This record gives sequence, C-alpha cells and structure tokens, in this order.
Amino acid sequence: MPMADRSKLTFYLLLAPLLLWLVTLIILPHVGMFIVSLREKVGVREYETSFANYAVFFNEPLYWNTFARTAYMSIASTVLTLLIGFPIAYYIAKLTRGRSKTTLFLMCLIPFWVSELVRTFGWMILLRETGIFSNLLQYVGLADAPVEMLYNDAAIMVGLVYTSMLFMVVPLVTTLDSLDDSLIEAGYDLGASGIAILREIVIPHAMPGIVSGCIVVFMLSLGNYLTPILLGGKDSLWFTGLIYSQFITRFNWELGSAFGFLLLGLSSLIVFVGLKLTRQSLGKTMAQT
Repeated sequence: MPMADRSKLTFYLLLAPLLLWLVTLIILPHVGMFIVSLREKVGVREYETSFANYAVFFNEPLYWNTFARTAYMSIASTVLTLLIGFPIAYYIAKLTRGRSKTTLFLMCLIPFWVSELVRTFGWMILLRETGIFSNLLQYVGLADAPVEMLYNDAAIMVGLVYTSMLFMVVPLVTTLDSLDDSLIEAGYDLGASGIAILREIVIPHAMPGIVSGCIVVFMLSLGNYLTPILLGGKDSLWFTGLIYSQFITRFNWELGSAFGFLLLGLSSLIVFVGLKLTRQSLGKTMAQT
C-alpha cells in the first residue's frame, strides 16, 4: 500500500471513534428529540406532525418568562465569573512562579474533586438559617435572629459562579501564560498606566481564553439543573426544571423535547452573537478549552 494511502487510512481510523461518538451520542439523539418535538398527540396512540408544542411555549407566559430569566441569569453568572476569575488567572499566570503557581492552580482544582451535588450541599449548609454565616452574623451583632440566605437569586448566583469558576480560570491561565512579559514591561517603559496596559495588551491577548471560558461557563449555567433547584428552591423558575418536569413528572416528552430544542437554540444564538461581537472564531476559542 502506498505511503499516502496508508496515512489516509490511519487518519480515518483515528477519526472513527470521534465520529462514532458524535453521531451516536449527539447527532442521533438530537434528531430523534426534534422529531418527537414535532409530534402532537391527537389520540391514545395517534400523533400528527405540527409545531403545536412550540406554540404552547409562546402562549404560556410562565414558560417564556422562565426562559428569559434563565438566559439573563446565566449571562449574569458568566460575567460575574469572568470578573472574579480574570484577576485570579492573571495572578497565577504572571505573578507567581514554580511551586507557588502549581499550588494555587491546585487550590482552584481541589473543589472539583468532589461531585457538584456535594459542593451544592456544602453551600446549603453555609447559607441556611442555622448555618455558619447566619450564626456569624448573630455573633458579631449584625443580626438579631437567624438569617435565611437560601432560596433566592443571590444563592443561585453564588452556586453557579462557584461550580463554573475552574472552567473560566483554566483557559485564561493558558492564554495569559503565553503573553510575553517584555510586552508589559515595554508598556510601562513607554509611560502607559496599568489600566492602559490591561486594555491594550493584556485583554486583547487573552481574548481567545476569555471567549472560550465564557462559552463554557454560559453553557454550564444555562443547562444547570441541580444548583438552581437546591439553592433556589422549588420556585427557582429555571428552564431546565421545566424540561425535567415535562419529561419525568408529566411524561409529556413532546413538549419537553420542544423545550429542549428552544434551549439549544438560545444557547447557540447567544454563543454566535458573542463570537461576532468579540470577532473570534469558534475553532480558535475551542482550542483554548
């Protein structure tokens, strides 16, 4: 067999597991779910094809209000994660060396050695009215009675940021590590302020990592089910909760599938708009994850 044909065969053999994974676990389930979303039950076992399930979403204010709430809460958690994660990533990448850098990076990684459920229960223990924070406020005299910090938007936001932080810090550390320190030194030598260097040198260089981290964090927040339900309570109004309810509680797979595709469309649209606004390509940003 010629060398060129052998190389092609090797390439296809290496690519086959990835294609099999994509087709079997992503493409086929989504195609099947889309077909289910177009079915409207007209009898015991009779269905007809229509967009009635999507019409139900737009005709029910609770559904699209929850949809919009999930979107802006996910965007807010992404922005907050970026604002907290960027200084952490910059400090790890540019201001530490050797063992200190490894130690700090490991400290960011340690919380993710346990499951999301355990981490969320940890926050519930801290934020409940008999928890550590409530007792501390009473001890220092800032509260006269137990303070319930759970079951509100602030608790949901804390949980979303905490569970997503690593996925923002890792791509930022990767991109900032590749920034030549001499560029920053040259900026200071030329009289630039710290803010100007951050705006003109650091952020443009880190933009692929910023976009990559924001995409991952936004996707995780938008599709999160456990954290909003546990920290926000049964009235958290998170769209994944509605999807779960349609599939598991009401056994309405048709409407649940339609909700799932609406959520997929929303995430794809926001990611597309984000890439256009930052003038980044999907391939470049995904290389940072």
